[in-house]
Amino acid sequence: MHYIALVLVAIVAVEHIYILWLEMFAWTTAGRKAFKSIPADLFEPTKVLAANQGLYNGFLSAGLIWSLTISDPLWSHNVSLFFLSCVIVAGIYGAVTASRRIFFIQALPAIIAAALVLLF
Repeated sequence: MHYIALVLVAIVAVEHIYILWLEMFAWTTAGRKAFKSIPADLFEPTKVLAANQGLYNGFLSAGLIWSLTISDPLWSHNVSLFFLSCVIVAGIYGAVTASRRIFFIQALPAIIAAALVLLF
């Protein structure tokens, strides 16, 4: 079961690498398809804001990947829980302020991963 927790942490990390790519490099192309609730005329003027947001997703991903490379089990556990908690808070905030869908895409996978990390 410990390996399932590690795989879920990795999946959350990969998800945030994808979000980084969408927001930093594909905001005006693939971003339009992913974020359909945003009017098309706002993508170009918000490109820099989206890139900044993507950078933060990159930091979350980097922290989760770092937690997978730490050899000390206690530190790995604590670092993964910290970064998963950051993802959970960001996902809940996004769900409350932007779209409920964010909870299911971002927060729920992190909650499941965190629960498994806590169990194992």
